[in-house]
Amino acid sequence: MLYSCKLKSVCHLPVIYNKKINTAGTSNTDVPLADPGMYQLDITLRRGQSLAARDRGGTSDPYVKFKIGGKEVFRSKIIHKSLNPVWEEKACLLVDHLKEPLYIKVFDYDFGLQDDFMGSAFLDLTQLELNRPTDVTVTLKDPHYPDHDLGIILLSVVLTPKEGEHRDVKMLMRKSWKRSSKFQTQSLRLSDVHRKPHLWRGIVSITLIEGRDLKAMDSNGLSDPYVKFRLGHQKYKSKIMPKTLNPQWREQFDFHLYEERGGIIDITAWDKDAGKRDDFIGRCQIDLSALSREQTHKLELQLEEGEGHLVLLVTLTASATVSISDLSVNSLEDPKEREEILKRYSPLRIFHNLKDVGFLQVKVIRAEGLMAADVTGKSDPFCVVELNNDRLLTHTVYKNLNPEWNKVFTFNIKDIHSVLEVTVYDEDRDRSADFLGKVAIPLLSIQNGEQKAYVLKNKQLTGPTKGVIYLEIDVIFNAVKASLRTLIPKEQKYIEEENRLSKQLLLRNFIRMKRCVMVLVNAAYYINSCFDWDSPARSLAAFVVVEDMLEDEEEEDDKDDKDSEKKGFINKIYAIQEVCISVQNILDEVASFGERIKNTFNWTIPFLSWLAIVALCAFTLILYLIPLRYIVLVWGINKFTKKLRSPYAIDNNELLDFLSRVPSDVQVVQYQELKPDPSHSPCKRKKNNLG
Repeated sequence: MLYSCKLKSVCHLPVIYNKKINTAGTSNTDVPLADPGMYQLDITLRRGQSLAARDRGGTSDPYVKFKIGGKEVFRSKIIHKSLNPVWEEKACLLVDHLKEPLYIKVFDYDFGLQDDFMGSAFLDLTQLELNRPTDVTVTLKDPHYPDHDLGIILLSVVLTPKEGEHRDVKMLMRKSWKRSSKFQTQSLRLSDVHRKPHLWRGIVSITLIEGRDLKAMDSNGLSDPYVKFRLGHQKYKSKIMPKTLNPQWREQFDFHLYEERGGIIDITAWDKDAGKRDDFIGRCQIDLSALSREQTHKLELQLEEGEGHLVLLVTLTASATVSISDLSVNSLEDPKEREEILKRYSPLRIFHNLKDVGFLQVKVIRAEGLMAADVTGKSDPFCVVELNNDRLLTHTVYKNLNPEWNKVFTFNIKDIHSVLEVTVYDEDRDRSADFLGKVAIPLLSIQNGEQKAYVLKNKQLTGPTKGVIYLEIDVIFNAVKASLRTLIPKEQKYIEEENRLSKQLLLRNFIRMKRCVMVLVNAAYYINSCFDWDSPARSLAAFVVVEDMLEDEEEEDDKDDKDSEKKGFINKIYAIQEVCISVQNILDEVASFGERIKNTFNWTIPFLSWLAIVALCAFTLILYLIPLRYIVLVWGINKFTKKLRSPYAIDNNELLDFLSRVPSDVQVVQYQELKPDPSHSPCKRKKNNLG
């Protein structure tokens, strides 16, 4: 048996011992042990040197796992983009005997993908001297390629015998792993499973305004800059601004603040190069602990290891209403709390905190008939509940295909057109969590207070997978606030992985694009019929209109000088792939735009169609009451003085923001609720239980 605990204080070892220990190969399990009692193993993971490069850019994002007896007992933090990482992390392990070696494995973290193996080694615990700090250097090897040099890991270890003083922890300690491919793991006591270790304490709102005098990285004396932000496991990547040294981004996004004292935001600026590794422009950091809360700070950050400045606005605010509780603790079932929530979103509080649109409560009750992901024919399922960038998760139910979680999650709604995503994973201690199923539920389609069995879908949400999940959801929102928020930019999910080239997706987008083009072609045929004088009255009217609108235009094509640098075969492949991805994305955007217009008029989302009708009626009434020249005058004054009144305002187009809330045909299919098997009906289940 093995147990783990965290050191409460950091101690510096006064004496350093250099001792060679056999760290590669198998352990010496034949050494007799005089004392079969419990031992405490204190390990300090120092650093790595000359680790293997696993990423395309020639670097890695390494982290380390410790395992004893086949069980994972420690996982380090991830050090991004480094082959010589420095961890300086401490772990305290309690072991029953020393026959089992410490198994050290190093992986490269890949967001949303299977993490890459970077090497492993064994530390024979029988060769450690008791009560003596020892520096250990382990050589990483790959069992399949033993001749490859994968670097080294430096540790400091202290082995101390325990005379039974910790034996009472056997029934108190356990490992509770809550993770997916996007989350870091954490170990908890049994009593901590129902607590809230992954709830954020505040919100960090960041507005990337501009860059000034950035370093020129291209042969034309310019750059194609973009910026990456990282706070813990949270990441955001800005859009690319082509051919400029003074980019204007005007992008806003939020990070969750988990630490009470703040944290460090790492910022890196890059130059985009098609078919080649992106060039590094510079880096900077923001120490959130130095910023006061509930106040907007304008920061001009000098880029280190490069040239130029970045201008940002940073605001720290208190956490929104987000919570996790047991099923017995229900906010909406308490009459006082329910009344308070209804009052908060009543029509009388329209202009109070426009960002707080509504309240969402999700009861994750149970799942049935899940897929067996383990060789034992069972799974260790846990559930992840997401609303935009807000993400919470349940505890893990081990060795069960019909788990019961009975948890209640609450969220603040910032956009009523958001989609609630509930994903079920299988916990796997040796690698990333396995996907079991997912459902996507638009908030506007939710029927309050109804417990429903949702059929789990595949990752693409295009078809069913095995199992159903039982949810009960309640949505309370202010309709006026929701309507006003529809006309501002939609919140982007910064944790989404980048699009990849897919032959099937490319073909699908081409077919969707073809449908939209055919609509335009049919319109062109209609216009052409005007010139054939099939209908003299229609052709005469068209002739009068076209005569006034015709205007000769000349276009000049500016051709950039061709890059004279020779590219290798691999770089050409990457360049072709990026071009194909761009074409794939453009086809998707154009097709989605046409489908959204169509879905607005066919009442796919009644709330949005009614909103469009109300807006058109209001605009018609304004045109009737106010002369057009005054409306144009007011619009012009507002347009020209907008930058004077709000220099850092983010430009937006209200019509495009409205259309971004309308689902495309692909999203309609993804959000479509599949009909469950009648045997999964909650009423049927109750009858069976009574029977």
